[in-house]
Amino acid sequence: MRNTLRQALVAHQLDEQITARFPVGQRLRVLDVGVGQGTQALRLARAGHEVTGLESDATMLETARTALADEPEGIRGRVRLIEGDGRETGAHFLPGTFDVVLCHGVLYVPEPDPLLAGLARVLAPGGLLSLLVRNGDALAMRPGLAGDWDTTLTAFDSPSYSNRLGLRVRADRREKLTSTLTAIGAPLRAWYGVRVFTDLAPDDAEPPGSPEWERLLAAEERAGRTDPYRAVAALLHLCGVRG
Repeated sequence: MRNTLRQALVAHQLDEQITARFPVGQRLRVLDVGVGQGTQALRLARAGHEVTGLESDATMLETARTALADEPEGIRGRVRLIEGDGRETGAHFLPGTFDVVLCHGVLYVPEPDPLLAGLARVLAPGGLLSLLVRNGDALAMRPGLAGDWDTTLTAFDSPSYSNRLGLRVRADRREKLTSTLTAIGAPLRAWYGVRVFTDLAPDDAEPPGSPEWERLLAAEERAGRTDPYRAVAALLHLCGVRG
């Protein structure tokens, strides 16, 4: 449920930003850095866009290729999957190659600024940069709601956390990312919260049936764009536009 909800919310938010920035019917050039299982890449290809997926994990890349193989020929022809690191976009693409760049769940690297600068470099003027990150301003929420007070107190002062795989990774604070986006020439234009109410759902929890799913989705969608709720979401979706 958590992943299905995340993908649904990000898809709706991303489509909202694309519609606001580009003429209806324009075939966009999209780069998905850290394409993962290919959910957003395939969705955008089905909508008629040309999509390049960049993935450093061989297992995830194979998963995306398997999903792509199940698509009709016309959609397969609009997707290119490449094995590579998001920090090396300059080695793969010329400046200004893409209209839209997605970087979802990838920005936890120790030094994110060079990665972000590289993503802005391959964006065309007026291009959209979509970032999905762990919300560093809300790291105390999950352990606090679970009653883990030691982890909660630590989370107030630390930019890192243990993810559900047990790995220690870095989160991002919106204020810092806003400054970075301005510095790389892709200032923040819109931001959303993702998973305000459902972050504690078990990993194996399935989405509820209709109509409960629609109500849950509507509540999360509303909270993700409403203050103060969006500020404490588990994830932040930030959208910058290349100047």
